[in-house]
Amino acid sequence: MPTHAGTPLIEARDLTRVYRRPRTSLARQGEAVHALREVSLTVRRGERFGIVGESGSGKSTLLRLLCALDQPTSGSIRFDGQEITGRPERALKFLRHSLQIVFQDPMSSLDPRMRVRDLVAEPLVALGEPIGGRVTELLEEVGLPASAADRYPHQFSGGQRQRIAIARALAPRPKVLVADEPVSALDVSVRGQILNLLADLVDELGLTLVFVSHDLSVVRHVCETVAVMNNGSIVETGPVDEVWAAPEHPYTRTLLQAVPTLEGLL
Repeated sequence: MPTHAGTPLIEARDLTRVYRRPRTSLARQGEAVHALREVSLTVRRGERFGIVGESGSGKSTLLRLLCALDQPTSGSIRFDGQEITGRPERALKFLRHSLQIVFQDPMSSLDPRMRVRDLVAEPLVALGEPIGGRVTELLEEVGLPASAADRYPHQFSGGQRQRIAIARALAPRPKVLVADEPVSALDVSVRGQILNLLADLVDELGLTLVFVSHDLSVVRHVCETVAVMNNGSIVETGPVDEVWAAPEHPYTRTLLQAVPTLEGLL
């Protein structure tokens, strides 16, 4: 998988995020917790960029900042040349249109009271875009029959629900697809299918992919570049095959040795 040489699409510079624990007394503020420490990265147009690290490494905090779901304590983020740091939600419609997220657990991210037709169309409604035959088209793209549109999420398997979530994310034709641990809540037997589907859709639709996982083998399957996170910092970054073959940082070597992999199932 060659390294992509497209123009920068997401640029993060010196991101720091500090949270404070609740006060234990009136005299002192709560303890400061550094979730991110001066993190910088660049995701290029059309690139498949993986962010990997164990729980508590800072990858989820970084993801929230890149999606403008939270604000950094310091640092800046530019999306397609536009600064998004500190902008009010009403000024971020362009980002909501251009960047969509597939979450970890499709059962919790899909409203069980809504039919699939309405779930997939919801982003289009929110952005004021026409629906037309878009729902049927999207279901076909993710490998589901048109008849699925009239059913509810609980009537599908976990893998099928994640396909619905992917269809929903693709509805507004985004430039960037963010996948937050998209297979960790699924049975091992279907993880490879969903990873292959994501990889195929990214290629077919010309998307940029930001893929977050705790498993370097999963990232290796779908990404060309990886950033390894530990204790709120990026400790290693580079082409994923090179990092896999010759990790330079001790933490990366620990990830390779300790985390169960999907080798042989993909």
